[in-house]
Formats: sequence, structure tokens, C-alpha cells
Amino acid sequence: MSECRLPVPAMTKDDRTAFETALFARAAAIEILLRQILDVRPLSGEIARPERLMAAMRHGVLNGGKRLRPFLVMEGAALFSADGEAALRVAAALECVHCYSLIHDDLPSMDDDDLRRGQPTVHRAFDEATAILAGDALLTLAFDIIADEATALPAERRTALVLALARAAGAGGMVGGQTLDLEAERKRPDEAGIIRLQAMKTGALIRFACEAGAIVAGAPAADRERLAEFGSAIGLAFQLADDLLDLTADAEQMGKATKKDAAAGKATLAALHGADWAREQLHGLIDQAHALLEPYGERADMLKAAATFVATRNS
Repeated sequence: MSECRLPVPAMTKDDRTAFETALFARAAAIEILLRQILDVRPLSGEIARPERLMAAMRHGVLNGGKRLRPFLVMEGAALFSADGEAALRVAAALECVHCYSLIHDDLPSMDDDDLRRGQPTVHRAFDEATAILAGDALLTLAFDIIADEATALPAERRTALVLALARAAGAGGMVGGQTLDLEAERKRPDEAGIIRLQAMKTGALIRFACEAGAIVAGAPAADRERLAEFGSAIGLAFQLADDLLDLTADAEQMGKATKKDAAAGKATLAALHGADWAREQLHGLIDQAHALLEPYGERADMLKAAATFVATRNS
């Protein structure tokens, strides 16, 4: 990790306004598509969609999130002038996986949270069994969305997306990271262990989000790897910023409980080294992420802004 001693650079007011306008526009498009996808009417090959299950899925998905991961998919695809509708559907699939993970993470057997984005968590609004099933259904739905011919991409690209998302979300990615996170409550990992845990639990889906745009576009392998490296950098920055906020923000600001990692005895890099160190590292990760995008010139401005936003957000 970087040894940079500079403070985290803030976005200018104009840059933040431009980025937030783009982020909100992408989020609105995702919201519309997700509402359509989560309709109670069954699709071809389905028998029925139980109303309570669909209501729980909608509660876990349609709750005002920033939709950062979908934004990264769509901006990554736009970098290569890829089909916007296909990218939108891949972005929706990724958001289904992300929201499933939040529903399950909030369960009493996991992180035991009552609030998510300022609203009751799914197991509180419904019940634990329904929350588990809603998460299961969202995970399955994600691969349905990508595999569906409505995602108008060549079959080999859809296959590549399914494989990459499965690897990012599964035992060697997000789910494995959550396992390591639970183990960390019993035995604190060292710094290398924390980095591995966070790269899996949080970073893997963000890395996929950035790489997916290049896959949608059918970009060369070198571009796909460059975008994946960018995703790894901002994934680490996202978790480091989240850990910093857990130390310094309040529950009203975050829309969920804070100080929970310390209370649970979990080790984080911010807690291990302190807030000032964390801010120094965030600066270095922004520089790294921006440098990876230099070959794309002004086309990458929104992705650069996303990297800065990830590291400097306040909720």
C-alpha cells in the first residue's frame, strides 16, 4: 500500500456536481429496470412469483442506494462505446448480487443489523426466513438477467460475464470474504489477512463492476485487466473509507449502525493504524486508480471522479 503523506484530495464543487448528476442519472435508469425485473408477473418458464417474496426482494433492492457498482459497469462500458442497454442489464444483475449480500449480511446470524440505508432491514420488515429466501432469489435472478437473450450480447460475452460474476461473488470472492470476516471476530487477522478479507468481501464485486464494462464491450484482454486493476484499487479504497466512517461517523449520517466493528472486536486497517494513516492510504489509492486510467484520456473522467468519490464520501 502507498506511503503517501498527503491529505486526501477533495473533489471541486463543479466536479462533484457533475459526478453526482451522472451518478443519479445512472441510478434512475437502474431503478426503472429493477422495478420492471422485480415485477410479480412470472416470466416464461416460471410458474408463479409469490407476492410476499417479491415484496421482500423489492424492499431489499428498491431502497435508495447510490448504485455505485452499476455506475461503474455502465461507465466502464461507455469508455469503449459499448451497447448501453446491455451494460444496463449487466449492471442490474450486479446490483441484485450486491443487494442479496446486504440482506444476508444483515441477518442475526451474520452482522445482526436492524437498519439499512435508514430503513428496517429485510429480516426486520418481514422475517428471517423470508429474508434468506429473498437473498437466494436475487442471487439466482442475477444470472438469469445476464443469460437472458434480452441482454443483447454475443453468447461468449454473456458466458464470460456469468463466469466472472460467479468467481467474484462465490467462495473465492465475496462469500469467502464474509466467512473470513466472521472468523475475524474470534481471531484477529494480521494486516495481510485484513487486506485479503477486504479484497474478497468488498473488493471482488467492485473489481467485477469495473471489469464488466470491458467484457460487455468485447475490449482486448489488456483493457479488461487494466479496468480490473482499477477496480481493485477503488475496492480497497471503498472499504478503507467505510472503515474510517465506522470510526468517525454517526448512525444518522450513515443510515445504519456505526462503531460495530470495534464493538465486535473486528480488526480493520483504519483501527489498526489510525484515521490519519487511513487518509494517507486513500490518497495513494486515488493516485493509483487515476494513473491506471490515463491511457483513456478525457473519456475516463467519470471513472476518475468515481475513484475520488469512493475515497472521500461521507456516508
